[in-house]
Amino acid sequence: MENKFHYYKMIFFNRKFKITEPKPPLDVTEAFNFCTNSEPQMSPDHFRRFLIEFQGEEEDITIDDSKSIMELVLHRFRPNFTLCCFTLDDFFKYLFLDDLNGPIISKVHHDMTAPLQHYFIYTGHNSYLTGNQLNSNCSEVPIIKALHKGVRVIELDLWPNSAKDGIHVLHGWTMTTPVKLGICFKSIKEHAFVNSPYPVIITLEDHLTPNLQAKVAKMATDIFGDMLYHPKTGDNEDEYPSPDELKYHVILSTKPPKEYLETKLEEELFVAEETLNGCKNGNPTDERINSNQEGSISSLNQDLSQSLRLDFEDEDGDIGNEKPGQKTPLEYIELIGIHAAKANKEVRKALKVGLGKGKRLSLSEQTLEKAADLHGTDLVRFTQRNFVRVYPKGSRVTSTNFKPLLAWMHGAQMVASNMQGYGKSLWMMHGMFRSNGGCGYVKKPDFLMSNSPNNEVFDPKVTSYVKKTLKVTVYMGEGWHMDFSHTHFDKFSPPDFYTKLYMVGVPADVIKKKTRVIKDDWIPIWNEEFTFRLTVPELALLKIVVREHDVSEKDDFAGQTCLPVSELRSGIRSVPLHNKKGVKFDSVKLLMRFVFE
Repeated sequence: MENKFHYYKMIFFNRKFKITEPKPPLDVTEAFNFCTNSEPQMSPDHFRRFLIEFQGEEEDITIDDSKSIMELVLHRFRPNFTLCCFTLDDFFKYLFLDDLNGPIISKVHHDMTAPLQHYFIYTGHNSYLTGNQLNSNCSEVPIIKALHKGVRVIELDLWPNSAKDGIHVLHGWTMTTPVKLGICFKSIKEHAFVNSPYPVIITLEDHLTPNLQAKVAKMATDIFGDMLYHPKTGDNEDEYPSPDELKYHVILSTKPPKEYLETKLEEELFVAEETLNGCKNGNPTDERINSNQEGSISSLNQDLSQSLRLDFEDEDGDIGNEKPGQKTPLEYIELIGIHAAKANKEVRKALKVGLGKGKRLSLSEQTLEKAADLHGTDLVRFTQRNFVRVYPKGSRVTSTNFKPLLAWMHGAQMVASNMQGYGKSLWMMHGMFRSNGGCGYVKKPDFLMSNSPNNEVFDPKVTSYVKKTLKVTVYMGEGWHMDFSHTHFDKFSPPDFYTKLYMVGVPADVIKKKTRVIKDDWIPIWNEEFTFRLTVPELALLKIVVREHDVSEKDDFAGQTCLPVSELRSGIRSVPLHNKKGVKFDSVKLLMRFVFE
């Protein structure tokens, strides 16, 4: 009996640990033979042909360029090589190198000279929390981690300390332990531009008294120095500097104080009245202009009361700290680079209110859903000139996130996510901001920033024609036997992997596909092709998830990634996979092909 046990044990052991050396897929072999004219070795000239004809690289790539890539590969696998040429095996190994043959463009390549409102911006929510929203620690560590990932908008909630003489960062009305504001500011200064040179925006939820606001102003000025962006009087009220102009700058964004708004709107009303009086006193104009001016004055009067009501409620519905007789210090007001507001009930009115330069409207995810349903085109039109920040609902106490696509398709620039969490919604956030070299700024599609001749704007609810067809081939995967223990998926046999492909974007483009299950193989080979017809490819994300099939339990997670379709490089590409938290595996990759028609 004991011998029989050892016999079966040896069978299971051998099945589990035996790794078969993979062979190149047929498409890879055919590409090699085509480019080499069926010769056994690929020269730099042959390789250049492959890069241009199969991978869609620009024709100005030179033989020296292709030779340099080949030498990098050969140094890794055959360091003593004497002749710069690829065998089929070398070529196959090259295709699996995601640093040289990755699926998306790895450099900043968007136009970075447009106003800041023209970009989606990588945005964090409660950036100081290490865990859940109720009783986790507050720390500078998650802020540093977010900045290293490319996050460009950091949120800090400011509260007085117990002695009322200092400033703490914490999630108010919870049991979260505080961290000092000075520590957060210093950490932001030190790590702001490690990953990206483009501006960092700090959104402040301010629960401070004026004397503490003065301390914030001094602290920000002393710590950030020349990094700190100071709005210039007389700048274009509707336009904002570009990411290029704001490189290596820190921008503060919060609600401006009530007395500032009163003065601002009264000034606008005065100018409008003076203009109208000039018209009525005989200045060259016509009745249509007079009528428009009168309408503007009426609108400004409405704005005065509407704006003050909109602007002084924070995300939890609390009224701001100002008390009768207290005035916010001027030095604090002058540092507010992007003025913030929040709409709770009168969303449609809020989308038509103009509070001057750099207005940022904050919407909860529920308010966004209602606004998108009832006033979708108004929201798109608003985001052409103003910022919209969308934040998770308060019931997400475990730091989960909402799906960001609805916000993006309506032009919202700042979709705030709990970066310390994980899940499918955060995978989409990671995917979007892999765009444009991972710099944290993604240029919005032109159709979100333009109007038709009839002054109509993009409407996500309207189904358009198919603009682009994407064909995706899933060839094979490898690396699990190096990144996972051999008993992780199954105690007695190799894993049974399959791949799911999700296209997410506007409703018309949403679809999912699935490969067959490959049984008992650490290196699964699928060789399956899928077709996706896209009406708005500019907003589409390809989410890829590999799982291990389990008959008796829930299928095991085996890796994921999310790729922006607009950034995909055509050809045969190495696609690295990540764990549930978005950390890239050392070895797990898929070999895939992307073809656009």
